[in-house]
Amino acid sequence: MLLLHHISYSYKAWPQNTDDISGERTRQCVVMKWATARQVTGLLAAVLLLLAEQCWADGGGPSLTERVIWAVNSGGEAHVDVHGIHFKKDPLEGKVGKASDYGVRLPILRSSPEDQILYQTERYNEDTFGYEVPIRDEGEYILVLKFAEVYFAQSQQKVFDVRLNGHIVVKDMDIFDRVGHSTAHDEIVPFSIRRGKLSVKGEVSTFNGKLTVEFVKGYFDNPKVCALYVMKGTLDDVPKLQPHPGLEKPEEEEEEEEETEGGEEGGKKKLTPGSKTRVQSGPRTPNPYAADNSSLMFPILVAFGVFIPTLFCLCRL
Repeated sequence: MLLLHHISYSYKAWPQNTDDISGERTRQCVVMKWATARQVTGLLAAVLLLLAEQCWADGGGPSLTERVIWAVNSGGEAHVDVHGIHFKKDPLEGKVGKASDYGVRLPILRSSPEDQILYQTERYNEDTFGYEVPIRDEGEYILVLKFAEVYFAQSQQKVFDVRLNGHIVVKDMDIFDRVGHSTAHDEIVPFSIRRGKLSVKGEVSTFNGKLTVEFVKGYFDNPKVCALYVMKGTLDDVPKLQPHPGLEKPEEEEEEEEETEGGEEGGKKKLTPGSKTRVQSGPRTPNPYAADNSSLMFPILVAFGVFIPTLFCLCRL
């Protein structure tokens, strides 16, 4: 800015009524300097704006705690988990269903020691029950449902559905069948609210400002839930559970081509992706390039690479 001010002042202060040819050339040089300096300044401003936008996209957005708009520890007391999510005390206490802390005597696999309480307590009911979540803003949301089977020791003992504003989002939920006994399991349901419409699982319905999460009575025992929360964001924003013991495969093995012997010629054939046994919940692998800002340094180097020689040439004139 000092350079521009100096050049502009020099140009304005130059005598306008001179007929000397060298003076005219000097004025033209000053004009060229001023125009070049404007271009360089504009380039630097564009680079700084790009960097600011990139920094906001990388880490300047809302934190996980700010994204969560509603969270409840079903059948239990208020709790703040390791991610900073504030689970409030169950608002259905004394109103609907029964609270149980039967699971407190058991260690819960896949959950951190600090957050096992979220899976050790639960609310169940002999009929369909649920929660109402007020949502004012439009956007992309995630519903996270937390479960753990702490009583039954085999599948087909407790099976139920989960509805979201009338839409079935989890069908035939059998916790033991999915992860086994005393093991944490999260069901993650993305949905969106746009122009007064709720979209989930490819279905659309009118949204009146309240999200109704229902646990639907089935043929086997009673529906239940251990904890749940609603947050703004996408699937990548949801904290994942620890690997499932005995069912999770190392990431390197999943990337390798799996082959089995067989066929009439005794050859090998590749297994299809659907034939692999996978658990949907799992820890996110840290991105080793998350802190790499080399891509941001390139436009800075280019800007200064243009600015320094130009400034040097201007000073020589």
